[in-house]
Amino acid sequence: MAATAGRDVYIVEAVRTPIARGKANGALHNMHPVSLLAQTLAELVSRANVSPEHIEDVIGGVVTPKGKQGANVPRLALLKAGFPVSVPGVQINRMCGSSQQAAHFAAQAIASGDMDVVVASGVEMMSVEKMGSDVSMDGLSELVADGFPHQLVHQGQSAELVAEKSTSLMSHARASAAIAAGHFNAQTFPITVTDADGRESVFSRDEGVRASIDRTKMAQLRTIFKADGVVTAGNASQVSDGAAAVLFASGPAADALGLRKRARVVTRVVVGSDPVLMLDGVIPATRKALKAAGLTIEDIDVIEINEAFASVVLAWRKALAPRDGLARVNPNGGSIAHGHPLGATGCVLLTKAVHELERIAGRYALVVMCIGHGQATCTIIERVTSSKL
Repeated sequence: MAATAGRDVYIVEAVRTPIARGKANGALHNMHPVSLLAQTLAELVSRANVSPEHIEDVIGGVVTPKGKQGANVPRLALLKAGFPVSVPGVQINRMCGSSQQAAHFAAQAIASGDMDVVVASGVEMMSVEKMGSDVSMDGLSELVADGFPHQLVHQGQSAELVAEKSTSLMSHARASAAIAAGHFNAQTFPITVTDADGRESVFSRDEGVRASIDRTKMAQLRTIFKADGVVTAGNASQVSDGAAAVLFASGPAADALGLRKRARVVTRVVVGSDPVLMLDGVIPATRKALKAAGLTIEDIDVIEINEAFASVVLAWRKALAPRDGLARVNPNGGSIAHGHPLGATGCVLLTKAVHELERIAGRYALVVMCIGHGQATCTIIERVTSSKL
């Protein structure tokens, strides 16, 4: 049963960093995760033209919370960004859905009346803290041996179970075209990076996007999780570094602070799904969100599905059967092209959705992500037009 809707919640600003390859030669590798998120938070409040003292909480997703990504990165980042010490921060981990869950928590705090202005954010430096390095494989084996009632499998193995043959050509082509057309200019900001030798450079565009793909080479990529499988490095999301942040406000607070209401949060859901076939959670999550909003898939103008693997998007298309196939899905490319900085991707996709709705003058956008061990998060937002202010 759905809970009472509560107060309207608005997105008033959304920004992301360009996404870098999550490797030692990636453009952001020499930055500290705290510094990367701090720059993102500073950019967010600067663009919104709001004083940080009005922010009541900063919620941040981090999927590998250890080493440089431990010790509550959002709190440290907001302090480094110059926010008042009175602004709290908290770090959460719902695996790939972490910063989308941060957005849900932010919206829920405002809808309930507990707060009026909240930041949702996320950061992941996969070149700094390796994915999965926060968990002991011995510990998982021990858990299974102790009678755990489900198999614990890698997402890639799950991708094989739901896979259909596909390539990443469309994702790279759309992302490359979006970069060329300047579609990402308004949602990203340049970052000055200092390398190990003290030399400065400016990083301003998603690093993993390829303008051209060699079909022959892609077809020859070895499979990763199954000898006769279909999942390769070419149709899976890239290991990445990046950060994003979204500023939420209640209607009265937005009006009082002179903030522009850009999108209204229509509904937000999280579901559990089969922990083995974990990647198909995007299907029930989408259906639940649409039902809660009283909408159909044909009402949605922009659909952002996290491309953890190509098979996720293809399984979703088969189940939801949108009239135009994938025409509205990841219109500017997805994580296969620009990358998947785990803890940040939810807010990255929300940022892309807000800006794309404005660019095409659409009304509704849907953002959905699969999550490890069988979960999925989904958000529907509605663009605010001047007549609604």
